[in-house]
Amino acid sequence: MTQTAELFRALHHGGTPLILPNAWDPVSARLIAEAGFPAVATSSGAVARVLGYDDGQLTPPATMFSAVAKIVRAVDVPVTADMEAGYGLPAKEFAERLLETGAVGCNLEDSLDGGLVEAAKQADYLAEVRAAAGAELVINARVDTFVRPVDDPVAEAVRRGREYRRAGVDCVYPILAPVYQLAEVVEGVGGPINAHASPGGPTPSELAAVGATRISYGTSVHAYLMTKLQELLPTLG
Repeated sequence: MTQTAELFRALHHGGTPLILPNAWDPVSARLIAEAGFPAVATSSGAVARVLGYDDGQLTPPATMFSAVAKIVRAVDVPVTADMEAGYGLPAKEFAERLLETGAVGCNLEDSLDGGLVEAAKQADYLAEVRAAAGAELVINARVDTFVRPVDDPVAEAVRRGREYRRAGVDCVYPILAPVYQLAEVVEGVGGPINAHASPGGPTPSELAAVGATRISYGTSVHAYLMTKLQELLPTLG
């Protein structure tokens, strides 16, 4: 698995950004891989809804790990899993259980119960995940300063991003950072930066132009398709 993780890690350092339209089940994962994307990322929000839960760490951990494992088995490309804030699991147990699914990456956010986790505490957790997983997990540290009340979201994103990088993460994800502010975060944090794209929102080319090296779509693709289904259903009766 380490070789696959290193392959996925290298994709964060290529000449063009790594683009990840997030999957929510084996079918969507297969479609993404068949379309030529070099890796598959899951969306915790979309996976949760498919499983009958709301977003926000409400999916039982065993259920989420099982869903990730099914996605991993469905494709021949690296899979990175959005695991919210770790579902309350100790770092070592979290890393071990995620690696058992076959995933080679994870997304961990610094929000819990509607607020930001203290940065040093989050950094400690990320460092423990890194120590437990070694090089077998590519860790994407989500920074939520643009979706929580913060006086200066850019400065706080840079502070947290630097701290998480010191903890050993591979990539920092200032989710929903506006394009016009993302460049400041890229410059301030250094290293690979994940940006959020969406159908009808910032495009990969716009995000790449300000320095994003990894671009993911989160729940936006699933939400877009569910809207299309809502529009279709009345025409089927």
